[in-house]
Amino acid sequence: MAKRDYYEVLGVERGASEEDIKKAYKKLAFQHHPDKNPGDKHAEEKFKELAEAYEVLRDPEKRSRYDQFGHAGARAGGQYADFNFGGFDLSDALRTFMRDFGGLGGFEEIFGEPARGRRRGRAVGERGRDLKVEIQLTLEEIAKGVEKTIKLKRMVPCEVCNGSGAERGSGRITCPQCKGAGEIRQVRQSIFGQMMTVTTCPRCKGEGQIIEKPCSNCGGEGRVRGTSTITVKVPPGVATGNYIPLRGQGDAGVRGGPSGDVYVFIEEEEHPIFKRQGNDVLVQLPISIAQAALGDETEVPTLDGKAMLKIPAGTQSGRTFRMRGRGVPALNGYGRGDELVQVLVWVPTSLSAEEKRLLKQLSEMPGFKPPKDKSFMERLKETLGV
Repeated sequence: MAKRDYYEVLGVERGASEEDIKKAYKKLAFQHHPDKNPGDKHAEEKFKELAEAYEVLRDPEKRSRYDQFGHAGARAGGQYADFNFGGFDLSDALRTFMRDFGGLGGFEEIFGEPARGRRRGRAVGERGRDLKVEIQLTLEEIAKGVEKTIKLKRMVPCEVCNGSGAERGSGRITCPQCKGAGEIRQVRQSIFGQMMTVTTCPRCKGEGQIIEKPCSNCGGEGRVRGTSTITVKVPPGVATGNYIPLRGQGDAGVRGGPSGDVYVFIEEEEHPIFKRQGNDVLVQLPISIAQAALGDETEVPTLDGKAMLKIPAGTQSGRTFRMRGRGVPALNGYGRGDELVQVLVWVPTSLSAEEKRLLKQLSEMPGFKPPKDKSFMERLKETLGV
């Protein structure tokens, strides 16, 4: 199914300001949020579509590419929607929403529902932090796809307490200070009458429970600093700015909570020969005057090795030849770009006396003199004013 126009999705004009885009997304996201529409698959899909459009239009660089090339442009430069190697799922959409509009109180506070009875501190089993990693790839690796092994410093589950945060034989008990409520209520008398204040319990940090005997190895966190080795498979056709999410490979959660994710960002190394233009690659090939004049079949470098290119007689310097299917494969699609070979006639800079004599002799022959195009000469005279 074809994607809808992102501006249409958010209901804004193409010239809308960043603030207008943010306001439009906020209004519609509240309306279609899954917590407001439990079990409504249509609302869930709409919520994901809104987040996808917002992620592109809120970013000036992605928006510029989208304005020029549409969805393909957003995808080519690290876009959020079509290229994240796992799909733009509900968790991605929720993370986008919470990042900009989540506040500190959770969904109950966002949607105007009462805060009574809600624990304000960290939930038991707090999710681990997401991590960002950058890997550099050569153009050859990008053309073929590659598997990379990454050594990562991260929080890992404590082996002594198996991530629980409690010493063996110990467990969690109700917080004696807040009696499991996670908050402390105090009633104070003022000139206006009684006033109640509610604060997060300082002892259990809002969890309502405490560890009876914290693990001596991790201090009750259930995790320690460590090193992990992860493997990431990079498909052909990626580009700088694209990223691959590795679910559950980030920091371990607190006291058995879910692990965060790892986002592997792609950085393309500059190639000494090729210049990438989308899925095409450009290479400049020096040839001699004789090759250009007489024609030749010469060897050219490609991403797959070497190939033969036929140069017809009379080729002019700067002419570009297209070698079909020798470029970079299309990302998550079919087909492959081309290799563009620009030939440049090489002019010798140091000649022997004999070479100079022969070249001067050739230059006097009619075939070595540039044609006198009358229209060209007339335009030249007009330019020079003669």
